Amino acid sequence: DVQLVESGGGSVQAGGSLRLSCAAVGYTYGRHCMGWFREVPGKEREVVALLATDGTFTYANFVEGRFTISRGDAEDQVYLQMTRLKPQDTAMYYCTIRRNYCSPTTPATFDVWGQGTQVTVS
Repeated sequence: DVQLVESGGGSVQAGGSLRLSCAAVGYTYGRHCMGWFREVPGKEREVVALLATDGTFTYANFVEGRFTISRGDAEDQVYLQMTRLKPQDTAMYYCTIRRNYCSPTTPATFDVWGQGTQVTVS
């Protein structure tokens, strides 16, 4: 089974930057979509950024050019570079993966999730 291991969350002041990392362990997917959602208590989990193995990517409207998703040297690693962070970016960020493409972006269509990493912007 694939497991996702996340790191890189933390607390920063508004305007600061963080880089989230996610590695897929036991990866055997081939073509796939990998990326990040976020969730705050009382709200639905929402997409942040996704990257497919064919190089296509998806960003949420609220990203507004502040975040960049990228792959590591291996296809089973993704990073989310977050800059110009705002207090409203405060959330638990979850890495996810599924086979094939990144559409649709409904959370229920992703079958593997990491444990989450907290991002707090004050």
